[in-house]
Amino acid sequence: MPLEPTLSGRMERRLPIIVVVRLEQAESANCDREERTYTDNISARGARVFSRYPWQIGDKVMVTPIREKTAPANVVYCQKLPDDRYGVGVKFQNQPVTWSVIRRYDGIEISSPAKLQSSTGGPDIKARDGTKAPLDKSEDVAKK
Repeated sequence: MPLEPTLSGRMERRLPIIVVVRLEQAESANCDREERTYTDNISARGARVFSRYPWQIGDKVMVTPIREKTAPANVVYCQKLPDDRYGVGVKFQNQPVTWSVIRRYDGIEISSPAKLQSSTGGPDIKARDGTKAPLDKSEDVAKK
């Protein structure tokens, strides 16, 4: 029996795609937070983004990939990671985002991570015709 979206917390599956983004506060409070970082996974309705800063549930943020339209979002969780970073879950406001990376993978099957591993250690994404689809990565992203 499939889980209802309200029980799982997600309306659609996330794609394990790394996208370089600018993460910043939407409303400037006492401190300005802006950083260049990257996603862990994305969908048209939300993403998991890595951050150097802790965020509060409900914080309003802006997520902007390189050469793409900014997506306003709300923080839905913030998880402290072992390497002094944070995994931040964001839900996009208003309407689903239509970034090119999401449109590019429309109709692509995602293989199980246990079955296929890319050279980066993540799951391979294969198109239905069997060709390997590249992950969207930037050379200048350094894991901190």
